[in-house]
Parts: sequence; C-alpha cells; structure tokens
Amino acid sequence: MFTVCFIHIKKRTHKTTTQTFLKMEKIDKLDKQIMEIISANARIPFKDVAAVCGVSRAAIHQRVQRLIDTNVIVGSGYVINPKSLGYKTCTYVGIRLEKGSMYERVVSELNKIPEIVECHYTTGPYTMLVKLYARDNEQLMDLLNRKIQGITGVDSTETLISLDQSIKKEVPICVTDNLEEKIQKGGKAKIILSDDE
Repeated sequence: MFTVCFIHIKKRTHKTTTQTFLKMEKIDKLDKQIMEIISANARIPFKDVAAVCGVSRAAIHQRVQRLIDTNVIVGSGYVINPKSLGYKTCTYVGIRLEKGSMYERVVSELNKIPEIVECHYTTGPYTMLVKLYARDNEQLMDLLNRKIQGITGVDSTETLISLDQSIKKEVPICVTDNLEEKIQKGGKAKIILSDDE
C-alpha cells in the first residue's frame, strides 16, 4: 500500500473560498494502474480498463468511484482548444498586491473575469500569478489595464506572453512497461515501482 497526502476541497462561504487539506488516503498499485489508464484516455470503457488490469468491471467502477469520492480524481471531461474559439494569446500575469492580506478579495474579483483560467498564490516577486487567454493584443491590453489593474489592491502587474506550449501533461502516477500498447491489445499492464514507493 502507498500513503499519499492529497487534494483539497474548496469550502465556500459567502465571501471567500478557502482550501482545507484532507486526510491521508491509501492508494495501491491497482489504483495507480487505473488512474494511469483513465488519465491517458478518459473515454476508455471500464470493461477495457478491467481487461488491462485483470479485474472485473465492477471492481474498476468501485475503485474509480472511491477515488472520486475521496478527491483523488478531481475531474474528467474534454479539453477545449482555446484557439478554436478565437483565443490566440495565452498570457501569464504576475500580480503584486498592496498587501498580501488582500489576496482573497482580489481573487474574488479576478474570478469575475472569464478569460482568466487559473490563479495561484505564489512566493517570489509576485503575490499571485494568473493565466488568461485573449483574442488579440487589444483585448489583452483591455484585460490588463481596465480589468486587472482596476481591481482595488492590485499594485502592479508583469505580463509574460506564451509563444508556444511545448509540454502539457499530468503529474506522473507510476512507471509502466508499454502500457499504451498493452491497452490497445487488451493485455495486462505491468506496473514497475521503486522499492521506496
């Protein structure tokens, strides 16, 4: 068995969103194998996952449901290509606040801007870092000058435009031996784990 400290739940109050870390959860080899398969293809039928893992479809369903219920798996679905909707500019904006204590209020205001897709409370030169998409430079300038810098508490911003996304992947779950090939053939996948896992 493996002990993993994981995930957070957002507690909603009328004013703010806070994060609370949950208990420790046991994740075994089969859980990791299932997560690796479904993270590579969220549309794969459970019967195919069961065939690769060498267990019943019901066992896969129960495991996945438990992983969802315990917030190890926090979502699934389709990923939309922003460029197909006309959002051609991906930008990261470092935001410095007048005071760090203003973070939650500023996040509440940033959340009202639909083009912002991520926001992180950070260490280093910025108080927070946001990722946003804009249709063009004119919209980006409006988002920066009017919307973001117009928020009370925002002291300054620094903009980094992404020219190309070279890597996008999930955190590693485990190392497997030709898992993709074995999934396609319906065979069992072998999981190779280091002794300290």
